[in-house]
Amino acid sequence: MTTPASESESESVTEFVFAAPDGTHLAYRSHGGGDPLVCVPGGPADSSYLGDLGGLSAHRRLIVMDLRGTGRSAVPRDTSSYRSDRLVDDIEALREHLGLHRIDLLGHSAGANPAMQYAARYPERVGRLALITPSTRAVGMVVTGETRRELARLRAGEPWFPAAFAALESLIAGTGGDRDAIAPFFYGRWDDEARRHHAAGRPGNPEAVARFGAEGAFDPEATRAGLAAALRAPVLLLAGEFDLNSPPRSVAACAELFPDATLVVQRGAGHYPWLDDAGRFVAAAAAFLA
Repeated sequence: MTTPASESESESVTEFVFAAPDGTHLAYRSHGGGDPLVCVPGGPADSSYLGDLGGLSAHRRLIVMDLRGTGRSAVPRDTSSYRSDRLVDDIEALREHLGLHRIDLLGHSAGANPAMQYAARYPERVGRLALITPSTRAVGMVVTGETRRELARLRAGEPWFPAAFAALESLIAGTGGDRDAIAPFFYGRWDDEARRHHAAGRPGNPEAVARFGAEGAFDPEATRAGLAAALRAPVLLLAGEFDLNSPPRSVAACAELFPDATLVVQRGAGHYPWLDDAGRFVAAAAAFLA
């Protein structure tokens, strides 16, 4: 049964709550109108950082999940259910709750991992799959420190570069480093809007973050095999030109795992391409999802 939680008339955003298989109450936001698109956020963090994906809600009804323990979703009794593979059950429960035979599915950043795992486990339930600046842990692809350095050096002319690059070197070396200091590398423009977005998008549940990739969360060989053998849905993989988290090279390699993949590299974009150039992002995503 759908339970409305609240509504914002000015933005046509409605919040709902439904029950996961283990009884945990999970929330999602509905933006806009048209055919539904289930959106899985990264982090794990409050899904509000996705907004309406730069105006994509003008083309599709965005069903934006709050993963368990984040946003308005409840904290589960069993904290091992924060694992990426366990979140697949929540996506399937949302599909059933919506009464859809198939879903079009979008995963951003870390949210691309349960999205890919869902597609491997339930390939017949996926109409289209959009992976936006995706993490590739679910398919066993590791981003090297040198790859991150190469991308970082493309921003050497920026005034914030020296401090951010020093912090990046410390993080790569494992000697500490301020993760907030490298935030400018994740945006095409490090301006006031980007600073506000970064501050508002910090994960608020450290345990959910820590357990997301815990032992057993990923079985790359099984996920790769499931995607290659049974997934027939078209897949969009969209990378940001400057994205240190999901470098274009890694996203391109991930695209090769899918039978029917389209790769888009958005110029001038970082990890949040709908903020860097909403028009370009929406045009690419809407064309794929049409």
